Amino acid sequence: MTPKKQINHIVKWLRDYARSAKISTFVVGISGGIDSSVVSALCARTGLKTIVVQMPIRQNKKLDNRSSMQAGWLLERHPHVTHMCMDLTKIFNAFDKKLSPFCADDTGDYTSTSELAFANSRARLRMMTLYQIAQAHSGLVVGTGNRVEDFGVGFFTKYGDGGVDISPIGDCMKTQVWAMAAELGIPQEIIDAPPTDGLWADGRTDESQLGMTYPELELAMDMDDDSVWLEKPNKEQAHNLRRYREIRARNMHKMLPIPVCRLDVN
Repeated sequence: MTPKKQINHIVKWLRDYARSAKISTFVVGISGGIDSSVVSALCARTGLKTIVVQMPIRQNKKLDNRSSMQAGWLLERHPHVTHMCMDLTKIFNAFDKKLSPFCADDTGDYTSTSELAFANSRARLRMMTLYQIAQAHSGLVVGTGNRVEDFGVGFFTKYGDGGVDISPIGDCMKTQVWAMAAELGIPQEIIDAPPTDGLWADGRTDESQLGMTYPELELAMDMDDDSVWLEKPNKEQAHNLRRYREIRARNMHKMLPIPVCRLDVN
């Protein structure tokens, strides 16, 4: 399927879902990244009311600028798009101050796991904000995760950016998202920017956190599927496959249903 056909297919799917759910508003959190830019553009193409929400939290300036760029790009092209900017830094700072004494080691410093927990708390605060807006406007929160992140390595925050109503690009590889971005005419600066989850003040990239590029991850996902196993993977490919499996195993709890203790056992 060409990028143009993928776009038309997803836009129709969004319209059909909205009709069946009897809603007329999509709510999308925009981060300045490629995924949220593509999803917001796809929602805008439906012709339905689309609310795009910027939610900076101690945000890296470049990311915040790209969020504003995407919002401006949409507003110029779609009169039914509404832009909201909710700076959540003060709210998060209050949360940080309250929880910090309970999340430090004996020296008073954060542990690495505490730092990650606070990063994930940013995503959860944003999720709460999106749902508040969506319910107030009788709308749906639209997910921006792609297939690699949501169903490959679980590179998302549980009950954060993983907490959504619908997932229009959840079956799209990252390279397909880039191709759709080019077809949609998304600003080149956004397309060219290194992918990042936007949860860290230093703007660290997805690649630095995962240790692999998205094309490498996609190949590893294919290799993990026996039907397309490479005959003779080279040393680097074999290493990437092991790395992919390690990340996937560590994050599998995010991609599986919540374990339930069943009482109907013999």
